[in-house]
Amino acid sequence: MSDSITFETESPRYGLPLLHVAQAQKEAFVNEALSRCDILLHATISGERATPPEDPRPGESWLVAEGATGAWSGRDASIAGLHGGNWLFVEPREGLRVFDLSTRQERLFHNFWRKAVLPVEPLGGITVDVQARAAIAELIGVLQVLGIVPSA
Repeated sequence: MSDSITFETESPRYGLPLLHVAQAQKEAFVNEALSRCDILLHATISGERATPPEDPRPGESWLVAEGATGAWSGRDASIAGLHGGNWLFVEPREGLRVFDLSTRQERLFHNFWRKAVLPVEPLGGITVDVQARAAIAELIGVLQVLGIVPSA
């Protein structure tokens, strides 16, 4: 006797709903999957908050801060996006990167959300090396342009 065939109901990484033959209301499942993809493709967040914004706009996404309340309660570290008047949450996976529009820098999920801090340019010291300081300042500038570290 052969093994019975089991069908997955969602994708393994982001839990996108999968369709089955003769499934009723396919459009609801497809729309759910597309809404989650919309949040993840070229992922940007409008910032990090513990409470939903009072007047969210469709297409905006937010990083749910620790200790979230209201409609976001229990969704810490998720990405929340408003779709069809309802909040849709995406649980982050290792290596997920998003661009934070409020700080103009990239954030990385590795066990928790991480972001770079602005390095301090060297000042003072026993020996002053103008060329080395200029190179460090230029490196910091490039990291800021790339969104790796925040602007001052």
